[in-house]
Amino acid sequence: MTTDPTTAYTAWGHPHHHLLGRGMEGTVHALGPGPLGDHLIAKAWHHRTETDLRPLQAFHDELAAQHPPFATPRILHIRHHHDTTITLEPHLPGTPLDTLHRQGTLTRTQVQDATTHVLNALAHTTAGPATKALTALDEPHPLWRDHTTWPQALTALVDRRTTRFAHPLRDALPDLDTLHDALRRRLSHLPTEPPRIVHGDLCPPNILATDQGTPTAVLDWGFLTTAADPLFDTATAAGFHDMYGPHAREHDDALLTRWTGTSGPERERALLYRAAYALISANAYSDTGEDGHFLWCVRTFERADVRAVLGV
Repeated sequence: MTTDPTTAYTAWGHPHHHLLGRGMEGTVHALGPGPLGDHLIAKAWHHRTETDLRPLQAFHDELAAQHPPFATPRILHIRHHHDTTITLEPHLPGTPLDTLHRQGTLTRTQVQDATTHVLNALAHTTAGPATKALTALDEPHPLWRDHTTWPQALTALVDRRTTRFAHPLRDALPDLDTLHDALRRRLSHLPTEPPRIVHGDLCPPNILATDQGTPTAVLDWGFLTTAADPLFDTATAAGFHDMYGPHAREHDDALLTRWTGTSGPERERALLYRAAYALISANAYSDTGEDGHFLWCVRTFERADVRAVLGV
């Protein structure tokens, strides 16, 4: 994106707008009333094109048609301003859970309860063709292309990412090959039940809620959204709840225990998913692994419970 998108908003009849946020993928503004509608946001994407965004639009429609108990994004219009692709979407209600907790409006338990509500709702969705057509991370092709089951698709993704980023991963994990082989063997034994819609990045900033803790909307689908075992979201959400705080591991363990028990097949499967996520996303933000997310992923393999499940 090389031009100021707000000049386009004014030209389209929405002269009143204010910045909501800037991220790795683009800039978001709230638009005042105008000919395109009321209560809209405009996303000016840094790199995505209309071709990239059409599958996400179809996915949003597929998800909304299932009437989850919270609002979800919809792409109402795709427009262009010079070399920038802009989507117009409804402004979703609520405040991010992490903001509500930081302000003291919600307790940690209430934040966890709201996340549980979202996880339970997603576990009852149906992943259709639009969900399976999504790409993962920065990959050029759909995650499910050439695969018929979730274990196949996941294993292939782990293989591609581990191969692509072998150098920084091996520098941080000298036993990378052993870990990768152990994970592949265990992923091949995962159940092949009908997949559900998995968000893939279900962290407190992506869940909006009321001041009482009732979820009102879930944001930012598409990073690792796919058709999968809903336990993948459960496993990763436990870690995302508090990634870098002084009590992160304590909170992580407490949520994993709440959602999967202290032992048994679900707990073991959740830990396998944490190992898979670590290899898949370690280099999501830095090809060379020079960021906090990479370190967080690498430290997954310092956990005794993860290594025990892998058998290494």
